[in-house]
Amino acid sequence: MLKLKKHAKAGVEIPTSSLADIVFLLLIFFLVTTSMNPARGLGMTLPEAGEQVEIQKTNVLNVFVNAQGAILVGGNETSLENLQMKIEEERVKYKEARGDTMELIISLQTHKDANYRNMIDVLDEIKLAGAKKI
Repeated sequence: MLKLKKHAKAGVEIPTSSLADIVFLLLIFFLVTTSMNPARGLGMTLPEAGEQVEIQKTNVLNVFVNAQGAILVGGNETSLENLQMKIEEERVKYKEARGDTMELIISLQTHKDANYRNMIDVLDEIKLAGAKKI
């Protein structure tokens, strides 16, 4: 009778010896290819320290936001939805009264207890209304 030798069966496992190397390479790949956007802030240009500019009060349109979020433009209360239209109306009145040579300056002032979100929303609406410098 012929005896056959039994061969040891190969184990069915996944080799994990290089798993750490693969994970490390993937980590480096994602760190290198991912771009991080720096915080941009509000994107406003503030005057230099000590710089003084003379402004006539008649050239300024005051926009106030109180602690409850109510918006006052040129002495009249308005809503956030109508703010662009109200600013445009004030700009037209200003141009009619003073001519096209002078630019209207918009001054935004908020109450110290006002919600920060309200101030940002109003600032965004002012930018959308065509403000060139804020």
